Amino acid sequence: MAVRIDKVVTSGIFSLDGGDFEVDNNIWIVGDDEQVVVIDAAHDHEPIVAGVAGREVVAVVCTHGHNDHINVAAALADAVGAPIWVHPDDTMLWDVVNPDRPADAPLADGQRIEVGGTTLEVLHTPGHSPGGCCLYDAADGVLFSGDTLFNGGPGATGRSFSDESVILRSIADRLLVLPDETIVHTGHGDDTSVGAERAGVLAALDGSGPDDG
Repeated sequence: MAVRIDKVVTSGIFSLDGGDFEVDNNIWIVGDDEQVVVIDAAHDHEPIVAGVAGREVVAVVCTHGHNDHINVAAALADAVGAPIWVHPDDTMLWDVVNPDRPADAPLADGQRIEVGGTTLEVLHTPGHSPGGCCLYDAADGVLFSGDTLFNGGPGATGRSFSDESVILRSIADRLLVLPDETIVHTGHGDDTSVGAERAGVLAALDGSGPDDG
């Protein structure tokens, strides 16, 4: 049976480097009718809890530490009785938003998360942030890319703790090796596929130069 994927969209403010930006965030609830992982926790925990619909939550997995992906992680985790997992390279970002609530466990590259009859592999893809991660479901041909890869190209850089050359290399080395037909569920905006983004990423990589970033 194919993995069950539920999408919740919440709206709020992304804040970094003194700027505030209105954003819509995609939260992905992945598993089956009994057990799920929640990917990211943005703005308002109540619609996410409603999307969980009483199922067991194995973990609240944060793809990275920007506030719009973690600002209701604690409230959500408390509501559903689940641990919070964040890559340790984003601890400095996590601590700004949640100074009194450390994450419960670290995400690690290659970690395999068993949930609802499927397996999500953690792919560490730094660049948008140092601890940015994607989750790959090989059996179902699905990637949850956070803010690493969007419909239209790589996630934004040019801000604190980000690096264009690093994100391009992460995408090339970790994501473009996946099958072209892999569906990409993003942290913001519409879905895409690995194949749809391949040419643009490679062109950007060719033009980035060895000394950029």
